Amino acid sequence: MNRAWFLVVMGAVLEVGWVTGLKHSYDILTWGGTIILLIASFVLFTKATAGLPVGTAYAVFTGLGTAGTVLLEIVAFGEPFKPMKIILILVLLTGVIGLKLVTGKPEREEVAA
Repeated sequence: MNRAWFLVVMGAVLEVGWVTGLKHSYDILTWGGTIILLIASFVLFTKATAGLPVGTAYAVFTGLGTAGTVLLEIVAFGEPFKPMKIILILVLLTGVIGLKLVTGKPEREEVAA
């Protein structure tokens, strides 16, 4: 996996943290952690877009973040398990993986000096 895709995935993992933090933060320490995760997540995403098409990177970033957040809520916080929810997450992840597979390396234009 190249560096840009690694940054997208790591940003999505941090996104799961800050999105969950929005719901479960209750004091200055937990809110501070949520804000740090939010900033770090978007820094990683921004760095990743230097080597990837922005639309594809954003779709993968938000898709992985959404799937991860739903799964974390089910596993760690007792959100009700619904088979249809899991099926829809699998459909979402299939689309995310498909986008990654069909996205080639962007061609860089040479600028004449």
